[in-house]
Amino acid sequence: MDFVSPLIGVVHSLCISVAARLTYFVNVDKRIDSLSTALNELKDKRDDLKRQVGRAEVEGLTCTSQVKGWLQRVEDIEAESSSVIEDLERRGRCCVGSNACCSTYKLSKKASKLLSRATELIGKGVFDVVADSPIPEAVEEVPSRPAVGLNMMLERVRQFLAEDEVGTVGIYGMGGVGKTTLLKIINNEFLTKSHHFDVVIWVVVSKEFVADKIQRAVGARLGLPWEESEGHEQRAQKIYRLMRRKKFLLLLDDVWEGIDLLKVGIPVPEKTNKCKVIFTTRSLQVCTGMNAHQKLRVEFLGEEDSWKLFCENVGGKEIFDSETIRAYAETVVRKCGGLPLALITIGKAMANKETEEEWKYAIEVLNRSPSELRGMKDVFALLKFSYDNLETDALRSCFLYCSLFPEDYSIEKELLIEYWIGEGFLGSFHTSYVYNQGHALIGSLKVACLLESGEEKTQVKMHDVVRSFALWIASECGLNNRFLVEASTGLTEAPRADHWKHALRISLFDNGITTLAEIPECPRLSTLLLQWNSGLNRISNAFFQFMPVLRVLDLSFTSLREIPLSINELVELQHLDLSGTKITSLPKELGDLAKLQHLDLQRTHSLRIIPQEAISGLLQLRILNIYYSYGVWEQQNNEVGFADLQCLKYLTTLGITINELNTLKRLYSFSGLLKVIQYLYIKQCDGLFYLQLSLNSSFGERLRRLSINNCYDLQYLQVDEEAGKKWLPSLEVVALHGLPNLETVWKNPVTRESLQNLRSVNIWHCSKLRNVSWVIQLPKLEVIYLMYCQEMEEVVGRSGIPSEDSKAFQSLRTLSIRDLPKLRSITPWELAFPSLESIAVIDCPNLKHLLIKTHNTSALPTVYGNKEWWDGLEWNEASKEAAFVPHFMPI
Repeated sequence: MDFVSPLIGVVHSLCISVAARLTYFVNVDKRIDSLSTALNELKDKRDDLKRQVGRAEVEGLTCTSQVKGWLQRVEDIEAESSSVIEDLERRGRCCVGSNACCSTYKLSKKASKLLSRATELIGKGVFDVVADSPIPEAVEEVPSRPAVGLNMMLERVRQFLAEDEVGTVGIYGMGGVGKTTLLKIINNEFLTKSHHFDVVIWVVVSKEFVADKIQRAVGARLGLPWEESEGHEQRAQKIYRLMRRKKFLLLLDDVWEGIDLLKVGIPVPEKTNKCKVIFTTRSLQVCTGMNAHQKLRVEFLGEEDSWKLFCENVGGKEIFDSETIRAYAETVVRKCGGLPLALITIGKAMANKETEEEWKYAIEVLNRSPSELRGMKDVFALLKFSYDNLETDALRSCFLYCSLFPEDYSIEKELLIEYWIGEGFLGSFHTSYVYNQGHALIGSLKVACLLESGEEKTQVKMHDVVRSFALWIASECGLNNRFLVEASTGLTEAPRADHWKHALRISLFDNGITTLAEIPECPRLSTLLLQWNSGLNRISNAFFQFMPVLRVLDLSFTSLREIPLSINELVELQHLDLSGTKITSLPKELGDLAKLQHLDLQRTHSLRIIPQEAISGLLQLRILNIYYSYGVWEQQNNEVGFADLQCLKYLTTLGITINELNTLKRLYSFSGLLKVIQYLYIKQCDGLFYLQLSLNSSFGERLRRLSINNCYDLQYLQVDEEAGKKWLPSLEVVALHGLPNLETVWKNPVTRESLQNLRSVNIWHCSKLRNVSWVIQLPKLEVIYLMYCQEMEEVVGRSGIPSEDSKAFQSLRTLSIRDLPKLRSITPWELAFPSLESIAVIDCPNLKHLLIKTHNTSALPTVYGNKEWWDGLEWNEASKEAAFVPHFMPI
């Protein structure tokens, strides 16, 4: 019986095994149904999950790895299950032959396992998070347009990026000039080029919520969640902890004010951390506030690039096969002034314009009302951000005032400030404070890229598009005519009087107007600019009768021979400019202008009569300029004299003409006048052997321009020894003409401390002068004219001057010499002349050398002269001649 128990155990196990196997045959239908049900449930869960993932990805999130793995396993089991179910159903769930039964068994067993896996996947298909912030790429592409004319700027930025010492770069310039385009190209370059940065971050800053914008953008690029409940400092700490471990390049576009990077959470870029910050702004002041190591101004496009960009936006170039249309198009491009935004906008507006009339009309619109051209209001809206960002209403008024001048016109800063004073923009102080304030306002407008440097250092100008914008603003966005501006437009007649009625300011500057016969009513007019209408010779006597608040009147460089008697109606007039006119006398009615502060009569060569009444009533006068004008100061027939001028107690600036030696001697007794003389013209003073400038009496201390003509006995100029070394500190211009006995200009030794502001030296017909060596000591000298000086042998001699002087002629831009027959040299040794732009040499046959260093051949001056003289020059080295050849212009 002992063998029975093991046998029973074997039989029992065998039965269990057979029973288990039999279930795969018996429950096939049920198994298929269970698997199908589980599969359908799994598919539903999969579809729900995919929808959640899709929504998250639309928000910029990335599916988690867990979810991705689960979805992949669902896909795998779905494929396997479909195959098994299909096979089982095809076999009809029956066994015919041993092979068929074996196959059904295997498939049924596999279905059972798949059911278990599906059930397990269903249980695991619940996720708290289906997607999260993606791991940031080192660089994200920013959409940008192709660059035109920015290659040089790009190369400069690349150089800055390569320099360890440069951590922060400020890119500044006017709105629409291409700063953002430049920054986008910099960003996108890192998509393809190798670099050492862990992350490149692009942020559009703008004006509002600056810190939040930067923190949000930086946090997103670093994968940090944005928690509304967190404070600014908490976010800054989180960002800083991550950023300090990274080498980053932070690109900030459109910055309007200085940003404290540390307060935002950004480590300060420096040599040790190899991080960089590059930002764009419209204000140079922001560059300073951001402590930029390098500041790069984005300049306007040149002619070639402007034309290229314009054509790209116009479209088909075949339209320019018409010479007439091409000429019109070139005019349009010039009016854009190299501003890319204007070129693009107007280019698109002119696309598909195929007739001459359409192009001509576009030019007329640009001249008259540019805001009407499609897209230009968008350009103006961009510039308005800069205008609105100006700090004060006074600064905005000063900006708008600049639009009264012609297109592309270089405005003298001093004249502009005088106009502003006349208008009341600069307060009521009449000291250097006001002028410094005016220069500060000009500086602020330049820093904001709303004004540019003019042709000279003393000038500024307004870009044509900015000027159009300013006129649009001045007209309250085109809704009224507060500014009537027709400067340099070719007018031969003034606009009709009814057009003047509502104007605050009128500028008919530089036209061909000859007569003003109407009597306009201008109850609000405060500025009237009529200068440089060279043919204007008649204004009706009652012309000024209805201008009760006029403050600034400029009639300079017209052909007026008399002033309308209604001038006395201008009771609010502050600034009157009659310079360069042909007036022969001043009307006594001028003296009724009790508020007049500025009267300019310079270069009124025909002026012979100034009645006492015309000046004595001008009790508020602070500037009186009679330079190159009236010179009869012997009081007779109730004409004005020195005593009358000295009674003007607010007078701070005097320009005066002296034409007799006795008159000059009498002037020395009026110490009050000597102190305020800034412009002095002495002519035809026989018996004047030397001119004594006495700083004891302050005569010469404020002198800015000194001109001496045809004083045939004059031998030299002298300053009191008590003046020390810093004499004539304000003198800017010296003009000496027709002084045949002048042997030396200054009796005093000239050092670098004297004549510190002298910019221009102009000497003609001084036949005894042998040199002007003293000019080498002048740190600010920009212009030298030497002409018809028969004995001059050298401009600068050897005597007493070191052979090497790196500071010599640092500022000299122009040197013009003519008819100096004995001249052998300009300087006895080579100098760099770092600022020299042009040299003109005419009739100087003995000048055989140009001793100018040629280290930088691209910066050599243009040399003007006749071909015979040029061919006779002697060169120490052949390379020097080769360097100068491209810069020679025959005359």
